[in-house]
Amino acid sequence: MSEVITIEAVANRARSDVWKMFNAPEHITQWNFASDDWRCPRAENDLRAGGRLCYRMEARDGSFGFDFEAIYDQVAHERRLKYTLTDGRKVETSFEDLDGKTRVRTVFDPDSENPVEMQRMGWQAILDNFKKHAEST
Repeated sequence: MSEVITIEAVANRARSDVWKMFNAPEHITQWNFASDDWRCPRAENDLRAGGRLCYRMEARDGSFGFDFEAIYDQVAHERRLKYTLTDGRKVETSFEDLDGKTRVRTVFDPDSENPVEMQRMGWQAILDNFKKHAEST
């Protein structure tokens, strides 16, 4: 397995707001896509250790779609999420207070099927979309 990939963004919102918008299904469906030709029509999030996370991600034209699924290993309210994807890869997202702003940093194991830089760019685009949503809501 290659090295982990790290992405981050700083949202101009309080950590409690960022946490809620990052985890509430009604918000996830509004930001969880890398570009406007994708969408996230459904999200389920059982936010507890052992709980299941599932996002449906689809191309808007209906040409492709998949479920992004994981089980939480650790949930530290407003501070950290750790989960394992169905293929065994690990993901950790932290939320750091920066004087009224919040740094969201995700570190994840890349898959072996796609170029690392493509994965970094895709996940970063989704996080950038989250930042935009958090700051405009």
